Amino acid sequence: MCNLNEVTHIDNVRLSEDGKKVIILNQTRLPNVTEYLTLGNAEELYDAIFELKVRGAPAIGICAGYGIYVLAQSINADTYDEFYKEFVKHKDYLNSSRPTAVNLSWALNRMEGIVTANKEKTIPDILKLLEEECRAIHEEDIKMCTAISEYGLTLIKDGDGILTHCNAGPLATSRYGTALGPLFLGKERGMNFKVFADETRPLLQGARLTSYELEKAGIDVTLICDNMAGIVMKNGWIKACFVGCDRIAANGDTANKIGTSGVAILAQYYGIPFYVLGPTSTIDLNCQTGRDIEIELRDPKEIKEKFYREPMALKEVKCYNPAFDITDYSLITAIVTEKGICYPPFQDSIRALFHK
Repeated sequence: MCNLNEVTHIDNVRLSEDGKKVIILNQTRLPNVTEYLTLGNAEELYDAIFELKVRGAPAIGICAGYGIYVLAQSINADTYDEFYKEFVKHKDYLNSSRPTAVNLSWALNRMEGIVTANKEKTIPDILKLLEEECRAIHEEDIKMCTAISEYGLTLIKDGDGILTHCNAGPLATSRYGTALGPLFLGKERGMNFKVFADETRPLLQGARLTSYELEKAGIDVTLICDNMAGIVMKNGWIKACFVGCDRIAANGDTANKIGTSGVAILAQYYGIPFYVLGPTSTIDLNCQTGRDIEIELRDPKEIKEKFYREPMALKEVKCYNPAFDITDYSLITAIVTEKGICYPPFQDSIRALFHK
């Protein structure tokens, strides 16, 4: 059994000691195998993000920041223009790996901003600044997750039953996590919660990752199938729903793992608060509503074959496999960020965050 600190401070994404590789914990092998991967080229980094070896919007952003820095070091260029041209190629390639999580493009754009703002400097100087920036992205996420956890903890009390969907703990972020952060922070302070974790088909990230993190941390967790959320709510076992997010539109519509919108609809029916927790880097003010968010479609084999010894459907059967859905702002009680808690109307409260 791990202790709480080992769970909340897990080293899931980092630079190698020489700064030339990205090292990640391979989340596709959990919970049974702990495997770290060393990524050094564009194809390996793309594959790690696309194949969900690293996942969770903040963790993807951290990996992207480190990854583009590593790739920038490999660029063989004598002039700034040559360097920048190759940098953009790498950036666009990585950015195409997963379209829904805004932290990916956010981190890559932030790194590109360092390059464009320092075109008068030498390439070695630009590389040094890129290293500082990618490390800053990681450090800022640690602080953001801690602050989100503090704000989220004010919304619940000792002994509450909490339902969560997918995974938004330390594996998906850094340190405490977002949706799970208040639970870990509360545990540190002697509080106890009863958590119900949706398995989150078809990739079972709730089963493989969320229940793993909570059990290892000594938090009371019960794993349920996605279609059991309604009955545990009806039984009166749930006092609040905590979920993460991959992109939040300017009006509060939120993209998160497929099935989240169904949980929100059930929560509204049973009068249960539904909270979205995530850093402001996940808010996309250029995206006006959820209709503007591109939804990633994944391989049908994830439904029919993944985790099964034999296919669970005929090969001729068609599958629709969206990775995310959109939860309408009207179903969300509040959005918890590192800058504070946003309440409806979200169009106003979200914008106010950025004017603090």
